This record gives sequence, C-alpha cells and structure tokens, in this order.
Amino acid sequence: MKSNQAENNLPEPTKAELEILQVLWEFGPSTVRFVNDKLNELREVNYTSTLKQMQILAEKGILKRDESQMKHIYIPVEAEEKTKDQLLNRFVNTLYKGSASKLMMQLLGNEKTSKKEIEEIKRLLDSME
Repeated sequence: MKSNQAENNLPEPTKAELEILQVLWEFGPSTVRFVNDKLNELREVNYTSTLKQMQILAEKGILKRDESQMKHIYIPVEAEEKTKDQLLNRFVNTLYKGSASKLMMQLLGNEKTSKKEIEEIKRLLDSME
C-alpha cells in the first residue's frame, strides 16, 4: 500500500468522531439530535458531547454545516470509502511498514477468521489476478 499523505489534508478522526461519521455515512446529512439519538442506541452519550464533537469535526474540515435552516445539518466532507482507505493506509504504514501482506498474514492467522471469510478472501484474490 502506498501512502497518499499529500492527497489527504484532513486530520485523522478520533474513535468518537468516527462513530459520528458512521452515523452520517449510514443515514446521510443529519442534525445533532438525530446523530445523538443513533449513538444512544449503542451507549449513553450526552447531547452536549455530540454537539461539541460535531462542532470540532466542522472546525477540522471533516464535516460541513448547512446553516440554511433553523436546525443545522451536518454533512461529511469525504466519502466513507475514501476516509477508510486513508485510515487503512496510515494503519498499514505505521504498524506494518507499508506491507499489506504482513497485515493479511496476521489477520488470516487470527482464530476469529471463519472458513467462509477465508473463502471470500480467496475469491477476491482470484479476481485480482
């Protein structure tokens, strides 16, 4: 995997910020209330905490805010796939010195990898040849 640091000018989101992004990617542009309600389905999250994090995400340039209505709508700046690709590239570069094969070997050696998942990986590899 190659690093595209120059291409990615956005800062890396924190774990809590990624939870917010996941909601927005799944449900589309949303209010703070909607995002907070979705987060509360998983664990208790204070509305003011969600608001503050979404404001920080907007300041970082990771979200944009539509202020044309009374209730502000937040929208992710980058598509889900692009953000995940950038995070994966950083992860592989940092922990595996850029070697995707070392990452895959560790993943496949993990006892949690099911036979079905291994078959899916084989199909994917076959389609790449």
